[in-house]
Amino acid sequence: MARAGLTAERLTQAGAELADEVGFDKVTVAALARQFGVKDASLYSHLKSSQDLKTRIALLALAELADRVSAALAGRAGKDALEAFANAYRDYAREHPGRYAAAQLRLDPDAAAASAGGRHAQMTRAILRGYDLTEPDQTHAVRLLGSVFHGYISLESGGSFSHSAPGTQETWSRVLDALDALLRNWPAA
Repeated sequence: MARAGLTAERLTQAGAELADEVGFDKVTVAALARQFGVKDASLYSHLKSSQDLKTRIALLALAELADRVSAALAGRAGKDALEAFANAYRDYAREHPGRYAAAQLRLDPDAAAASAGGRHAQMTRAILRGYDLTEPDQTHAVRLLGSVFHGYISLESGGSFSHSAPGTQETWSRVLDALDALLRNWPAA
């Protein structure tokens, strides 16, 4: 019998909050059960496994991030859109480190198809339309942006840039300037 007040949605939200507190890799059904003061078994009427919980957190994070990026992009184009997109990702990662990590989870094909991942790809391509890139260059640029944003965010959150000047905001701004310049002057194949 399901415990009163516990739902898959409530457990997913609590799991996302736990991920932000202790790290996505430490989120398990057992850890969540401890938070609710219940036995692990009582959560299995709502969740199939720890992997199911992690997938649900990843889907939540992808949706939250897509909503945030979409709001940031509204009415913007060109470099302004690029900066809004990048800053929305970086801010989300800073505010929700566990959820950001969850958004990187490799999903099975069915979960991926049902996720907000497609929205992320559409928004990235929408930014690139302002740079007049055609295929396959647009796909190369999507991969470049994802790699640079995720790489910088991961290194920054791990403390890799905290040991020297200039500050990370100055470097971030220069990275975005460089990406804008590259996208405006994309090399011919």
